[in-house]
Amino acid sequence: MDSDGQLELYDRLAARLKEAHTRVRTLQVPEGVRVALTRKLLVVTAASKHDPADAERRLARLMTDIDEGRFPAERGGVRDGRRRGETGAAGSDGPS
Repeated sequence: MDSDGQLELYDRLAARLKEAHTRVRTLQVPEGVRVALTRKLLVVTAASKHDPADAERRLARLMTDIDEGRFPAERGGVRDGRRRGETGAAGSDGPS
C-alpha cells in the first residue's frame, strides 16, 4: 500500500476508534458490560498498531454487535439478561 493510502487508513481507523470509545462510554449497560466492551476496544486499538486492516475489520464486527444488542457477558455470566445455560423459555434447561 502506498504511504498516502496507509495514512488514510490510519486516520480513518483512529477516528472510528475514537467514536467507538465515546459510544461505549455512553451506552446504557451494566458497568461489567461496559468494562468488557472497553477491553475489546483496547485489543482492537493494540492490533491497529500492527495490522490496521485487520483492526478495522475487527472494529466493524464489534460495532455491528453493539448495534444489534449483542454484548459480552459480565463477569457473573449474565448476557442479554440471562445466565449461562438459560434458554429464555420458562422451565426449560436446554434441548430435550
